Amino acid sequence: MKFYKLILIILIVFLKTGNVLSNSKIFDVNNIEIEKKGKISNDVLANLAITKGFKSLMSKILLSEDIKKLKELKLSEIKKLVTYYQLSNKENQNKDTEKIVFNISFDKDKMHDLFYKKGISYSEITNKELFILPILKKNNQIFIYNNNFLYNNWNETDETDLIEFILPLENIEIIQNVNLNAKNLLSLDLSNLFTEYSDKNLAIVLIEEKKTLEEKIYFKTKILGKNIVKNINIKRLDLSEEEFYKKIIYEIKKEITNLVKYQNLIDIRVPSFLNAELKINKKNNLAELRSRINKIESIENIYIQKLNNETVTLKLKYLGKIDKVIRQLANQKIILKLISDQWKIKII
Repeated sequence: MKFYKLILIILIVFLKTGNVLSNSKIFDVNNIEIEKKGKISNDVLANLAITKGFKSLMSKILLSEDIKKLKELKLSEIKKLVTYYQLSNKENQNKDTEKIVFNISFDKDKMHDLFYKKGISYSEITNKELFILPILKKNNQIFIYNNNFLYNNWNETDETDLIEFILPLENIEIIQNVNLNAKNLLSLDLSNLFTEYSDKNLAIVLIEEKKTLEEKIYFKTKILGKNIVKNINIKRLDLSEEEFYKKIIYEIKKEITNLVKYQNLIDIRVPSFLNAELKINKKNNLAELRSRINKIESIENIYIQKLNNETVTLKLKYLGKIDKVIRQLANQKIILKLISDQWKIKII
């Protein structure tokens, strides 16, 4: 009798909520400010906001080469991607103009369909924090904290809500580690350098100033556990030293942001599936599991494969890499492990 009650409860959960999980917040664009002048209509304002919001969203989730594929998209086509929008007035000291703030939600399924047709992968960045240390080498001296314009001004300009760059506070262990590797700073182990944040996204930037017309900038990153070493050339042009340093900060931020995007790419043309076994008890109940999984962006669908009075086998449809899905599940206090060639899932 208990087994039939269990089946009934499970069916009610799935029939009531459906298999498709909720829309992703990644396609929401908030706080779009549009200046209203004269007797401009709300429809015109909305069109301006939708255009601006779409461009903002694309720059946030697409690589630069993929943004170009959508340049010919017409406003009428973009408007069809919108689920809804909200608007509100914002106080403005200038009485001749009025600022309207829009929040726009783009439909996840329609966006996926667009990307599928255009052959575009998009980036879903769930961990925005990146710990970074810019190191300046000048006249054979190494500057980490003091007399280092880049360290002192890294977050003063070109702020972005896509990546949160975090610079470490002055630390004797970091100074010692850098000095010990002074002859080859790119050999530094990022996990040892950022010991408290070894499981986070990490980066060091090396600016070895030679006063040439074009300076080579090196950086080493660890994004989602993968080490990447890269260098770029930046021309001085007629810039002052301060202007040149600001240009370096801007270009490095852009490069690292692109690397983070690349490591978080999702190709909707290639979804993945896995079967996971869940033991049924008071703690590991299906309703609670579904409620938590519903908050995970990468998991699109969940299906019942088979069930008995002790376990239920679920099929999960997800986008992206399995390592990322496992981390997102862990954030919701769900453990997914491969044990003896069988995926096991449980709530903690």
